[in-house]
Amino acid sequence: MAQTTPNHTQTVAGWAARDSAGEIAPYTFKRRENGDTDVTIEILYCGICHTDLHQVKDDWGMTMYPIVPGHEITGIITKVGKKVENFKVGDRAGIGCLAASCLECDFCKSSQENYCDQLQFTYNGIFWDGSITYGGYSKMIVADYRYVVHVPESLPMDAAAPLLCAGVTVFTPLKNHNLIESPKKNIGVVGLGGLGHVAVKFGKAFGHHVTVISTSPSKEKEARDRLGADDFIVSSNPKQMEMGKRTLDFILDTVSADHSLGPILELLKVNGTLVIVGASSKPLELPSFPLIFGKRTVKGGIIGGMKETQEMMDLCGKHNITCDIEVVKPDDINEALGRLARNDVKYRFVIDIGGNSSSL
Repeated sequence: MAQTTPNHTQTVAGWAARDSAGEIAPYTFKRRENGDTDVTIEILYCGICHTDLHQVKDDWGMTMYPIVPGHEITGIITKVGKKVENFKVGDRAGIGCLAASCLECDFCKSSQENYCDQLQFTYNGIFWDGSITYGGYSKMIVADYRYVVHVPESLPMDAAAPLLCAGVTVFTPLKNHNLIESPKKNIGVVGLGGLGHVAVKFGKAFGHHVTVISTSPSKEKEARDRLGADDFIVSSNPKQMEMGKRTLDFILDTVSADHSLGPILELLKVNGTLVIVGASSKPLELPSFPLIFGKRTVKGGIIGGMKETQEMMDLCGKHNITCDIEVVKPDDINEALGRLARNDVKYRFVIDIGGNSSSL
């Protein structure tokens, strides 16, 4: 896709971090005018992803300041370009992590835009006109319609927002391993946080036997009673881990903290698969013996393509799957980020962008 001359004339109110201290404050900036293939969205809600915390503090050494985070966006379309298909003014719309891709490579042509070499993200990316992308901690956004999805009428806009990242991140591995509304399997979910709790909901909705693997015994009651998990294994309990050996067909590891994969692999049956979707900042320990003697597979995954994202949203509408959220006002973003750093949330923060804030 060729670069075009930037036409950034729309003034937008938002919230940004200006340096690695990560402090979020009101910020006014420019967005492009609505182009032929664009839709303009009035943002109502935006989820706070753990990625936002890493990015505002430049933990990964790639942040371009000032940064307006946010890639779990829901809102209402207020304008459509003349070449836009399947969207109209007034539609409920969602935007996830993707802002642009080449649209020409094999990945793009097979609806795997998330693996395109020229992928650009909704924020902290470089768009085709050379501008830095700004995310959903703002009042409105202009997006290419090919990276926008419909939000089903049955889903609340606030609790649906984190599905655009957390939801599709755990949905895609399930789909890729034929676990969507398929014959019953024994699946495991490592970690019961923002990703893990959605994975449990998907697993149960699709008819599987779900085991949660966690370091926190205190989470067992919630995993079973609130989320419907069938079993619970405390990963620091040698007896429970021993009893769980070779019982699971598939494991989804959602934990971003440093941990060894060896004990988790032992829970898999022969030919079982472990998929890692939690982004650890350190290399993970991967012993060879559990792989060799169990003929097991370890894979990774990141979000999903646009077709998968829409399929995920539609299935969430069908099964009434949403994220468990705590809604905060824009004035409370910094407090929410601090609590997120301490894992003090069940299970996702969502910013009420469409509400009233004393900051703006």
